[in-house]
Amino acid sequence: MIGKKDMATRQHENEAGRLWPSAAAGAGPSSFSPSRLPNALGSYGFTLLELMIVISIIIILAVVVLPQYNKTITHARETTLRDDLFEMRKMVDQYAADKGKLPQSLDDLVSAGYIREVPVDPFTDQKDWNVTTGDDPNSAEGGQGITDVHSASTETSTEGTPYSSW
Repeated sequence: MIGKKDMATRQHENEAGRLWPSAAAGAGPSSFSPSRLPNALGSYGFTLLELMIVISIIIILAVVVLPQYNKTITHARETTLRDDLFEMRKMVDQYAADKGKLPQSLDDLVSAGYIREVPVDPFTDQKDWNVTTGDDPNSAEGGQGITDVHSASTETSTEGTPYSSW
């Protein structure tokens, strides 16, 4: 028969047969959370309520962050489009100044080495730019060539103007 021991030094057993830390050390069954007890395999786990709270917090954060993320992506695409249009227009002018005539296509800029490759339109994800052709002011015969480049996208910008008018 086991004799009665002082409550401060007594050790308690949980459901799995493991011993609780000594109550004298300031830890007893009342200081433990049931979700932090080892299960039959000896691992610790979380309760369903704790998992649901964490998942709810993650969903709330995602709902708050997602619109800002989409706005940032759209701004980045618009900035890329502006830069691509500026560079292509600058290279059309440079080509005309160097060669004395306007390029007939964007591929002429690539083959002459003014640009490495025709850039991809960030809104259509293709190399399908709308080019405006017109009379070549430098041509004696009245030739024609590319005078301007626009996006082929039918979408509207955050400013309210169509990308095809940029």
